[in-house]
Amino acid sequence: MNLLRILLFFVLISFGFYSCTQVDLYEKNATIPQFKWKSSYSPEFSFTIKDTTAQYELFLVLRHNEKYNYNNIWLNIYMQAPGDSMRKISVEEQLASNEHGWFATAMDDIYEHRISLNKELVNNNFSFRKAGDYHFKIEQIMREDPLQNVMNIGLRIEKKP
Repeated sequence: MNLLRILLFFVLISFGFYSCTQVDLYEKNATIPQFKWKSSYSPEFSFTIKDTTAQYELFLVLRHNEKYNYNNIWLNIYMQAPGDSMRKISVEEQLASNEHGWFATAMDDIYEHRISLNKELVNNNFSFRKAGDYHFKIEQIMREDPLQNVMNIGLRIEKKP
């Protein structure tokens, strides 16, 4: 009877691990030195796409402290698919409004924005249709240089269920 219970326990644990499939494909964040993002500092991100039949959601991850002076951010995002040349899109992302405050999750005085970039990518005809290595580079193009109080910038890619 004890052996049967132990076997049943391991079977249940195995099913538990099997049913918890990992959705996240990639997340990498670059630390902004001294929380002062110079326009000359352009963090780069590279990852490999193997499953071209899946749909993906691409997020910009931005962390700043409460002293960030703007309700938006302007960025150049450079994207390169396997075998293609580097392409650039310029985006303005809203981070806050007067009515709602920050569009972010907060912990004490740190705010994290997870902003979907899929709309920008689709409009600029960029997708993960080729297997291989993808490269991204992000630069801030705000008037303030260096841009104060930005802690991290990054990319997160999730497979859509």
